[in-house]
Amino acid sequence: MAMLEGKTALIFGVANDHSIAWGIAQALHREGAQLGFSYAGPTLEKRVRPLAESLGADFIEQCDVGSDEEIAAVMAKAKERFGTVDILVHAIAFANREDLQGRFVDTSRDGFLLAHNISVFSLVGLTRAALPLFPESGGSVLTLSYYGAEKVAPRYNVMGVAKAALEASVRYLAADLGPQGVRVNAISAGPIRTLAASGISGFRAYQKSFAAQAPLRRNVTIDDVGATAAFLASDGARGITGETVYVDSGFNIMAMSSEEE
Repeated sequence: MAMLEGKTALIFGVANDHSIAWGIAQALHREGAQLGFSYAGPTLEKRVRPLAESLGADFIEQCDVGSDEEIAAVMAKAKERFGTVDILVHAIAFANREDLQGRFVDTSRDGFLLAHNISVFSLVGLTRAALPLFPESGGSVLTLSYYGAEKVAPRYNVMGVAKAALEASVRYLAADLGPQGVRVNAISAGPIRTLAASGISGFRAYQKSFAAQAPLRRNVTIDDVGATAAFLASDGARGITGETVYVDSGFNIMAMSSEEE
């Protein structure tokens, strides 16, 4: 029996078939989960709908996570369609391109608030709205982080600070919701060339350097992240909550490059 048979997952954040969220969606589908999708706007619908339908999904709804009203509306539709939801996937992050360039100290107030609203508070808002949909047995909330939350990463700037806040939010949500059996975890993936990553200058060179320094000597894929997400969403991970799990070929354990001079 597939480890997610009989479970339902709502996935926020698929942008295209290179998205980490798409890797997660495919893994959850392979493990038997029924899927529902949300997209950010009409432009993304053209990409997301065919992907969702290829996995047999018929719940494909627009949601601006900057709006509490739209979040509530999507969750109401999900309740009507599914009754209960077991898994919530939050794969959403955004910052203005200009705030990912230059110095962090030059981040604008509006840019700082925007990055935190969309990249961090949306996890809180979606989780809060999803709580009535989780069954009495509990549920699993998953989000995506990056090593720039813990260490300074070149040209990551305000997004690194937002990811740090996201990881802290995971811990506080886990503490709040543990008594209800709802687990909250983050996956910190190595650099993957996604639509979001395209906004970071020098990303291709950084990805090459990353693979050279990581113990496994390779970059990770959306399939690697998807497999970990499926495990974290399953009953096999029922004792894991509040954690940031690294899927980065071991890069985070290294203090310096192991390349010989």
